[in-house]
Amino acid sequence: MNLRVAVQMDPIQSIDIKGDTSFALIEAAQARGAKLWTYQPHHLSWDQGRITARARPVTVRREVGNHTEQGDVETLDLAEDVDVILMRQDPPFDMSYITAAHILEELKDRTLVLNDPEWVRSSPEKLLPLKFPELMPPTLISRDLTAIKGFRAQHKDIILKPLYGNGGAGVFRVKADDSNFSSLTEMFFASNREPIIAQAFLPDVAEGDRRVILVDGDGVGVINRRPQPGETRSNMHVGGAAEPAELSDIDRHICKRIGPLLKERGLVFVGIDVIGDRLTEINVTSPTGIQELKRFSGIDAAALFWDAASLRLQPG
Repeated sequence: MNLRVAVQMDPIQSIDIKGDTSFALIEAAQARGAKLWTYQPHHLSWDQGRITARARPVTVRREVGNHTEQGDVETLDLAEDVDVILMRQDPPFDMSYITAAHILEELKDRTLVLNDPEWVRSSPEKLLPLKFPELMPPTLISRDLTAIKGFRAQHKDIILKPLYGNGGAGVFRVKADDSNFSSLTEMFFASNREPIIAQAFLPDVAEGDRRVILVDGDGVGVINRRPQPGETRSNMHVGGAAEPAELSDIDRHICKRIGPLLKERGLVFVGIDVIGDRLTEINVTSPTGIQELKRFSGIDAAALFWDAASLRLQPG
């Protein structure tokens, strides 16, 4: 492959190599002969039209506690010195994240950035599904307390969560008789000026929340994430247990429906969340799950990703 790849990510020294998707992507690129650097978002600069990053060359190995070696800091011209940039830092999807996407967007037609930063910033995980309302559970996005109360009165058992949250943080189930509703909405409104998202509770979550991996618009595999007993959240960040699964007819239908838009937008590596027959999120920032997918099924989504990236680098 002989690509030059810079990865914008959280500190590589502190990642869990058994589950981290960025590590798997770096490992797969290294196996193909790529030269690799990593840097953090605050090392990114726009200077008189030149976009640079203070980065360190990196090699990785699958050895817990000794998984990386880094060279001395170099200042990379991201339009000249690299072929591909992976935008892989974890949310929160805040103004820092959006600003980094704006800066990387200026590299369009010069350096391939994946996922496409223009569409990363314009496709938040919980808002992009609005393009496909027929696939979603009943959903409300609002800061209007009267509207939220009306949605709760209609659906009785609901989920409240921050619109730009991640990893299951701040997600609450509110049943019809739950006296915490007022306190929860007050807490949400006091913490920021954003709307919140309310969705009808899906009982199928007891059987798990499926993470379907798409590469360049095609569904390639799925894992199931089962919540702990007494928990409604299935995110692995909060203790959800990953288990083997196979793509269902519902998964394939959803992928077929959303895939063309993802491909058109340059959202090459995406993880969607499916509960029962409903699409709840389309994760385009730093989706996870490919290491579990490979362990359970042998499907190497990292290799498929680099195949897709290489095709996008070909002229025409």
